[in-house]
Amino acid sequence: MGKLLVEDKTIVTPGEELAEGMDFLPAEGTFRDKDKILASRMGLIHIEGRLIKILRLSGRYIPKAGDTIIAKVTNILMSGWTFDINSSYSAMLSVKEAKEFIRRDADLTKYYDIGDYITTSIVKVTSQKLIDVSMKNPSLRKLTGGRIINVNPNKVPRIIGKRGSMVSMIKNATECNIIVGQNGVIWIYGQPENEIIVVNTIKMIEKEAHISGLTERIKTFLEKKTNKKISIEKVE
Repeated sequence: MGKLLVEDKTIVTPGEELAEGMDFLPAEGTFRDKDKILASRMGLIHIEGRLIKILRLSGRYIPKAGDTIIAKVTNILMSGWTFDINSSYSAMLSVKEAKEFIRRDADLTKYYDIGDYITTSIVKVTSQKLIDVSMKNPSLRKLTGGRIINVNPNKVPRIIGKRGSMVSMIKNATECNIIVGQNGVIWIYGQPENEIIVVNTIKMIEKEAHISGLTERIKTFLEKKTNKKISIEKVE
């Protein structure tokens, strides 16, 4: 029988023992030493079934293929666009990976101009950290209106919640459209006063992500700010 030695959402330090036995599997930020799983870095414990991983408490976004992110156009080239993705590296969207067919002699600013934000998906990260993104998924688009905020990308899982439960609670309470990029960039669109409530709620989650009972505190905060009765969705 395996034994878990730490609780979910607690902070651990490098070398700390997290589990004994073979029932649990090491994931990001952890490693196995014989029949034990240990922490390889400081961070926040996140348990997904049998997987034990450690989320970083700080640091810039590290791009990974498959991530859906929010990116800002910083330059326009003959072959496409370059983007700030809230990382140490920039990304490239080629014309052929745009949402629609674009003629070779087209004015690319009519599609995405400098300063525009889009939701996009990372399709390739090379060993030299050259990052390619795509707009081919129907859910990906240019973002207009609303406001953009940046958070610690390592806190994104807590902002989203299990199966989207946390962000869904915020959406329902404020009637705002919210897109959370895995790079820590968030788009919020709704009534201006409700957008402010969303910003304050997200900043509260970012600040208190490591403290237990966060969902209940967010529920209470939203009820006070919106004068609505909010139910917490149970997620298995």
